[in-house]
This record gives sequence, structure tokens and C-alpha cells, in this order.
Amino acid sequence: MAEKVTGPASYFPSIEKKYGKPIEHWMKELKKVSKLTHMEQVAHLKDKFEMGHGHANAIVAVFRKEM
Repeated sequence: MAEKVTGPASYFPSIEKKYGKPIEHWMKELKKVSKLTHMEQVAHLKDKFEMGHGHANAIVAVFRKEM
């Protein structure tokens, strides 16, 4: 039985569905602004791609954890 995904990554299926791009796309976008703070990265996704705060925050949280 597959382990249930929890935490910020649990948002990934709905993010991919809503914005029509795979998570890898968003991780590449964040690499471009990797020197910014967490909240600046969230603002980048919200401002440039009109992403909701919760979705942007989830992607940034996983991105920064994997850096």
C-alpha cells in the first residue's frame, strides 16, 4: 500500500491540475530566484504567475527543504 503524502507536498496534485504545469516546472522557476527569502519566493510565484498564497507557500517550502 502506498504511503499517503502529507505536508506541503500534499498540495502538488491540485497545483498541477490548477496551473497546468508539473511541479518540476515550478522548481525550475524557483531556482531562478533561489537567493530570495522564503516570502520573497512566495511573492514571486504569486505576482508573476497569479498563484494562490497556499499553493505558492507549499511549493517554496518543499523547494527550500530540498535545496
